[in-house]
Amino acid sequence: MKVTFFSHSTCILEIHEKNLLVDPFFSGNPSFDKKINFLKILPKIDYILLTHAHYDHVCDVELLSRNFHNILVISNYEISNYFYKKGIKTYGINYGSFTSFPFGKLKYTWAAHSSVFNDGTYGGNPGGFLLHTDEGNLYLSGDTSVMYEMNLIPNFGKLNLSILPIGGRYTMDIEEAILASDFLKSEKILGVHYNTFEDIRIDQEQAKKRFFEKGKELILLEKGKTIYV
Repeated sequence: MKVTFFSHSTCILEIHEKNLLVDPFFSGNPSFDKKINFLKILPKIDYILLTHAHYDHVCDVELLSRNFHNILVISNYEISNYFYKKGIKTYGINYGSFTSFPFGKLKYTWAAHSSVFNDGTYGGNPGGFLLHTDEGNLYLSGDTSVMYEMNLIPNFGKLNLSILPIGGRYTMDIEEAILASDFLKSEKILGVHYNTFEDIRIDQEQAKKRFFEKGKELILLEKGKTIYV
């Protein structure tokens, strides 16, 4: 499984030659270089995974769907219905069982956050995704506080990687993400949702040190960089 980080919570998961774009936030992102045409640097996108309805996670869905044919947006029922009404192909799920796709099995998971579109439309329950594939298992928490429910996740199978927010204020901070990784029994963490705005700025070296002291690896990628899971 190949994971490419772009900025904020936006990344691409490449599995079985399918590209899954997570929470696209390019055009309105203050930390993304506006001189870069992100549509030209992206590979062909097959799926978009949306964790919740906040602008910094959904702002480019319509633009991407117009430029990449046959994209399937996967999210909760309310978000899926919102984009379906705009003529976008969607697949609505909710907290429940795994659902099978060509890239593997996907489960929508709890998140302690909020979810509303910029126009005030209710975005349903916020969530994350648990992804099981024969290339590895990945947990994408979405924007959330640490939750005791995270203890359930490793019961479904050992994680190769957890993608957790670490910027604080609106989500977990470093110490809470460490606690979450304990609940998840996850030793390798990709940090997201930090440094995009001033109020979620962190000391990256200190963050990596704190995880290391707990016997874990915190990965903080530069924009456009990739790891293999």
